[in-house]
Amino acid sequence: MDRLFWRGGMSGVGMNRFDELIRAGMTVREVKVNYPDTAAVFERLGFRESCDDCSVESVCRKLGLSSQDVVAELNRVAFKLA
Repeated sequence: MDRLFWRGGMSGVGMNRFDELIRAGMTVREVKVNYPDTAAVFERLGFRESCDDCSVESVCRKLGLSSQDVVAELNRVAFKLA
């Protein structure tokens, strides 16, 4: 059974499969390729292109950022959530 999450709050505007979500273990390059709108988030947070083959989690750790907060922001941008 596919796990789904609501997109669009209580209005039920749409749903995405759980496995479509961006996760901390994904590489920065994988996120950028699959969700091009996220490139601006990475740039704003100081992720360098030399880190594209690293996981989001490892780069967050190096930059002193919360990977949970960064992943939440990436998903908001990728799925155009409020």
